[in-house]
Amino acid sequence: RCELSESLNGKPCVPILNDGMLSKFLQSQRLENSVNRANTRLKIFSGTANPTLSQEIAWYMGLNLGEINIKRFADGEIYVQLQESVRGCDVYLVQPTCPPANENLMELLVMIDACRRASAKNITAVIPYFGYARADRKTQGRESIAAKLVANLITEAGADRVLACDLHSGQSMGYFDIPVDHVYCQPVILDYLASKTISFNDLVVVSPDVGGVARARAFAKKLSDAPLAIVDKRRHGHNVAEVMNLIGDVKGKVAVMVDDMIDTAGTITKGAALLHEEGAREVYACSTHAVFSPPAIERLSSGLFQEVIVTNTIPIMDKNYFPQLTVLSVANLMGETIWRVHDDCSVSSIF
Repeated sequence: RCELSESLNGKPCVPILNDGMLSKFLQSQRLENSVNRANTRLKIFSGTANPTLSQEIAWYMGLNLGEINIKRFADGEIYVQLQESVRGCDVYLVQPTCPPANENLMELLVMIDACRRASAKNITAVIPYFGYARADRKTQGRESIAAKLVANLITEAGADRVLACDLHSGQSMGYFDIPVDHVYCQPVILDYLASKTISFNDLVVVSPDVGGVARARAFAKKLSDAPLAIVDKRRHGHNVAEVMNLIGDVKGKVAVMVDDMIDTAGTITKGAALLHEEGAREVYACSTHAVFSPPAIERLSSGLFQEVIVTNTIPIMDKNYFPQLTVLSVANLMGETIWRVHDDCSVSSIF
């Protein structure tokens, strides 16, 4: 967890990373490890999708980002050249496939290919946000399963391992024929909620749809075993949702809505409106991935939410900040995961 600036609302300052704010498992010999591992054969390279997060991860790990040249030709083709040797190294490429998804995905594939041809020992694709994750099954005839296609592309490009954050559905890990380390960002949001002056007796965790019940239940269990409510939703098309009714009691409570991503915010705002109708005192929205496709900002800043809490797996443009928005950094969590993968230690013990 990163120390945040005094003002959490609006555009936050760059988080200040320090051991005093870290959980016990993140405090263990961090500075000592940074010194001892100074000559390690581990290298981190950043794509152009989220360079700020990449820099924070390297900062936590006590390393410098690798030198890489990424540019676009006049016709839009992507050119990648490593500016330093990676022969025999464990290479980690940090590149979320966030919008523009196709551009960032292709850039990741070219980066992997460049590392493979430069004789890197192991190549790990660090994907804080895995695009196309929602296309993980066939719900109608003649549909593609794009999540499997993207998994094949990353594998065939030469990646040896994938490190991803809060996949839309767990089965997406099975689409890869290489190991996948799944990082859960809930501890970052839970730490922040625990620091707020909210009585746990007043809390109720709400799943915005039936598909997110398992995620919300796990979140509620770690939040002092708070009660659970479910919004029953009927979807009539992509990015179009209609809320039907609420399962559970939220009257006079502080409702915390939990989802893996906020895209157009149609589902979560209609759910929040229903919670207010049912007597909820305050509504908080918590999500890992802030996709924020239009008209998400207008919906989220309409006054339905006391606070909208997201992480920085996806970079947020300046125009998309609004007073109720709080952005938390997952750099420490991902940096610790990378160290554990590199040292062949347990990753699941973090959570």
